Amino acid sequence: MPSSIFVNIPVRDLKASMAYYKALGFDHNPQFTDDTASCIVIDETIYFMVLTHEKFRQFSPLPIPDPKAQTQALYCLSRDSRAAVDAIAQAGLAAGGSEVRPAQDYGFMYSRAIADIDGHVWEYAFMDMSRMPTE
Repeated sequence: MPSSIFVNIPVRDLKASMAYYKALGFDHNPQFTDDTASCIVIDETIYFMVLTHEKFRQFSPLPIPDPKAQTQALYCLSRDSRAAVDAIAQAGLAAGGSEVRPAQDYGFMYSRAIADIDGHVWEYAFMDMSRMPTE
């Protein structure tokens, strides 16, 4: 059985965050969803727990940084094509996200970085390893 990853991120408005991720095409698991948290299903092994600040504080005594002012982490999800990268980036922008930087095209890799409504940066990337430079 493959390992699963659960990433916990603090959000200011749980319902708005759930709507944002739904607009990107991600479902949530109602078994792990309540008034303080929602399990966003990326795929069968990747889950993001969006937690209210109060809930997040139960897991870490450290201050919660403002992701619009400080970088907490960068989350990168691979996509199957350049078009799929553009599609999810456009969905994020339409749902209230913001583009962090212009698209990056390295020939073998194409990526875009979109901040969600809380400022968490999501990078979406397509890699064509057959075009990877050898040197």
